[in-house]
Amino acid sequence: MKKRNLPRAPLPVIGPVDDARSLYHQMRAYLEWLRTHHYSAATVTGREHNLHAFIAWCDERGLSWPQEVTRPVLERYQRHLFLYRKADGEPLSGRSQCARLTPVRAWFRWLVKQHRILSNPAADLEMPRAQRRLPRHILSAAEAEQILNVPRVDTLLGLRDRAMLETLYSTGVRRAELVSLEVGDIDPERGTLMVRQGKGKRDRLIPIGERALAWIGKYLDEARPQLELGDGRRTLFLTLHGEALGQAQAGELVRGYIDASGLHKSGACHLFRHTMATLMLENGADVRFVQAMLGHADLKSTQIYTHVAIRALKEIHTATHPARLERREQDSIDAAKPVRVLHRVDAKAVGGDMAADEDGQQ
Repeated sequence: MKKRNLPRAPLPVIGPVDDARSLYHQMRAYLEWLRTHHYSAATVTGREHNLHAFIAWCDERGLSWPQEVTRPVLERYQRHLFLYRKADGEPLSGRSQCARLTPVRAWFRWLVKQHRILSNPAADLEMPRAQRRLPRHILSAAEAEQILNVPRVDTLLGLRDRAMLETLYSTGVRRAELVSLEVGDIDPERGTLMVRQGKGKRDRLIPIGERALAWIGKYLDEARPQLELGDGRRTLFLTLHGEALGQAQAGELVRGYIDASGLHKSGACHLFRHTMATLMLENGADVRFVQAMLGHADLKSTQIYTHVAIRALKEIHTATHPARLERREQDSIDAAKPVRVLHRVDAKAVGGDMAADEDGQQ
């Protein structure tokens, strides 16, 4: 039986259980403030996880209250993150260290604003340099088609999965955005898809290709009516039990199709997001249009794909770089080839003895 998406168990209390001034209870107050100010559930969960790890580290060193956390303490924690090794022995990247420190810095800023502490020990904390890493794997257009052709479209779930893959490839939506789509978010007449409450709780209207719309239409006509349970659920992509598809399920499905295609590429749903952005840029799309498609608040996030889209740069390099094979050099090489061939032919034409001598030398 397949696992359902179960809620996470609450993280254990750290430090004095009944002391409202403790680091743990101050964290709970901060998380509740985030929820009431409409931060997304993913943001709240992520900050809780990172703050809980920091509080556990403090507790091991006998620190229980925010007032005990000083600038040197935070610098020691920063060094702890630098020296930390994961299960595979690898260190945390600069980006991962920043991801763990940023919630701590935001939390102490909130504590000061709420007059829970007098000064902010994290105010001038210098963050690690986060490397802007390029996507490890990108699909070519042919490789994307290879994956898209894997699902068996003569089955209900295979037809659903083909529609999902086509949607990912055409629009580059995130995994969470894909599983949150509702039937009414697709507009076949205008050729658009509405992403509601995407990352940063921002809505965006983006185009979707005709082929993806055709597969979605086929899924809506032939598969979805047999999957829905008649409970009024309007989620676009449903499970065999008529429930909304979970993020982890969607990732596993896409990962399975990539493996079944025989391609050795890492990633799942995000691999199609990287591919869509890169191929659009290679084919001449303006980076700001790709930014609108991806829903990036900062253009810098989109510009990483300009480094991956190498085809146009390669053409310019070939046309403009002086260290290239000149036409005159190419003509000389081409002219030299038939000379050697003619020499062999002439040698054989002289007679058997000469031909035999040459063959003997070979």
